[in-house]
Amino acid sequence: MTENLNPFAIAQAQLDEAAAVLQLDPDMHAFLRQPMREYHFTIPVRMDDGRTRVFQGYRVQYNDARGPAKGGVRFHPDETIDTVRALAAWMTWKTAVANLPLGGGKGGVPCNPRELSRNELERLSRGYIRAIYQEVGLFKDSPAPDVNTNAQIMSWMLDEYETLVGHKEPGTITGKPLELGGSAGRPPATAMGGIVTIRETGKVLGMNMEGATCAIQGYGNVGSHAHQLATKVLGLKVVGIGDEFGALYNPNGFDPDEVAAHMREAGRIPGFKDGDAISNSELLELDVDVLIPAAIENQLTGQNAANIKARVIAELANGPTTPEADEIFNDKDIYIIPDFLCNAGGVTVSYFEMVQNAYQFYWDADLVQQRLDASMTTAFHAVHNMAQRKNVPNRVAAYLVAVDRVAQAVRLRGWV
Repeated sequence: MTENLNPFAIAQAQLDEAAAVLQLDPDMHAFLRQPMREYHFTIPVRMDDGRTRVFQGYRVQYNDARGPAKGGVRFHPDETIDTVRALAAWMTWKTAVANLPLGGGKGGVPCNPRELSRNELERLSRGYIRAIYQEVGLFKDSPAPDVNTNAQIMSWMLDEYETLVGHKEPGTITGKPLELGGSAGRPPATAMGGIVTIRETGKVLGMNMEGATCAIQGYGNVGSHAHQLATKVLGLKVVGIGDEFGALYNPNGFDPDEVAAHMREAGRIPGFKDGDAISNSELLELDVDVLIPAAIENQLTGQNAANIKARVIAELANGPTTPEADEIFNDKDIYIIPDFLCNAGGVTVSYFEMVQNAYQFYWDADLVQQRLDASMTTAFHAVHNMAQRKNVPNRVAAYLVAVDRVAQAVRLRGWV
């Protein structure tokens, strides 16, 4: 039978498993299986050649029982409404497992930003906010960067929003440059949160991370920072790296600073002077202690799970593992740090950014790092302890923690 790779169907199946363990009320279960709100809209963009191209835009506010929706905006050619729904669901569970007073949302535009000029990209970014500005805001829904969006795009979005509403509200958009109210420590936050969970995993498994081997799939903002931090903070030896263009293997490890210099010049992993060329499939199947998928969904599936040799999988990507692969990993006793726990560092520091914007009082990088470390450590042990207590896999445990918190908020509000 063909494996279902629809990301929203996967998100729902994961929720269903947790709901069964929690013995969740059927009405509550039905309510939490669907987004509370979603918006579909078109974005006409005047291209540089004078023609108008119409893009499709999405924004999903999955659940805001615990607080304003929070979630990034993706510009990706393979974006679909089901991808956005799944990511918004995972954001709901992510903010809950991190115990942040936020809900979950997500946005996206199916497009290839590499095919757009800087001016076209700015018009698209502003057009996205023009279409949705009445439904976002500091106390409603706060967009942020995601795949193929960055601090510059957030700057355009913030400027468009503030122009439309007629006042300054910097906390509406997070992931901004420092000059516009961004938070110190935001660029490496997702990776740093993941590194904290890997460190804590080493403690509970009695596993020495110093000198342990690691492979990283995906080398954007998250993957590149993960390489730096894994090497310099944990002492991991990163022997495999890859991006959408190809991958490399070097048993002696890659120097993150040298790879960063190469990426600034070439913009892609292939061509780096050290390492043997391998495929991304081979990268995932390397014999390493820690595997960090930091790319996109559905990378670890029923087709390749049996070939995965890592002892620990730290999911810095959203939805990299399918349910069929999960079953195989559980049988192989691979320790999974589930995505909405592992990569919660980004939304945690985005929340810190919202707080700093609201009070117009800003923290230094050391304080941000200290508070991020404390938050991620607490979240990790809440999930690990739940897994041990209930004798369930870590992903199910993360859902048990998160879904219970959201369900309590829904009940207290009297929605269900």
